[in-house]
Amino acid sequence: MSGAPDRGPSPEGADFLSLPGRPPRPRQVGLTHVIDKGLTLGQVEGLLNSCAEMIDIVKFGWGTSYISRQLREKIALYRSAGVSTVLGGTLWELAIAQQKFDEWRRWVSMLDLTHVEVSDGTVALPHEAKLAYIQTLAQDFVVLSEVGSKDLDVVIAPYRWVELIEAELRAGAWKVITEARESGTAGIFRGDGEVRMGLIDEIVHAIDPNQLLFEAPQKAQQVWFIQKFGPNVNLGNIPPDEVIPLETLRLGLRADTLLNVNAVDNVDGAGI
Repeated sequence: MSGAPDRGPSPEGADFLSLPGRPPRPRQVGLTHVIDKGLTLGQVEGLLNSCAEMIDIVKFGWGTSYISRQLREKIALYRSAGVSTVLGGTLWELAIAQQKFDEWRRWVSMLDLTHVEVSDGTVALPHEAKLAYIQTLAQDFVVLSEVGSKDLDVVIAPYRWVELIEAELRAGAWKVITEARESGTAGIFRGDGEVRMGLIDEIVHAIDPNQLLFEAPQKAQQVWFIQKFGPNVNLGNIPPDEVIPLETLRLGLRADTLLNVNAVDNVDGAGI
């Protein structure tokens, strides 16, 4: 393992440990995708002051953007810190269900957003229609599409996950998000938050995990993905107060991943 100069110097000047390398922003891998469920402008400022360089994308969860005050100011703050923003997929689904795609698109353009999310986790949408939306939007935006249902009673066979993801990547999706809900209790997880390991294995057997963004809001889920795919796995729906804890997991600065991502010699006291 080598040091990580592309992380930049520590704010407090600490640079004596050999830690995993983290690519600089704008990143293609090692993405940290954060969910904003209604932060105030002051809270956004605090978040960015503490860890802006650790965040790649912020999603305004489900339909919160539609009723949030100072949305434009929040978007501008995130942008000034090099953080992309995207509206929640549930808002997109409602707009499609009400046949308001053009109005939704005008609003996205008016907000000067560069990223959009296309999902069908709640509202049924023929997959060919979803692919057509992805293809159309990919001409002007960075598209994150999402596969998987928010309904625990809906079971999608692993081979079908693969088919859907591959088709959405071909249609122009930059990354495909694997559904988990903001609670981490659906889609790629069981109702108790346990990872559906067999499903993940089937998916990544066919698809490069770098093309995926795994929703993993819970610490145990983040640990599992980092242990399986390494520190630069793409993780999403991270709560704002978990950004720094997640980065410590990526860098092996927490017991859960210290031995997984760092080169550690046997300790015999010889250095004393």
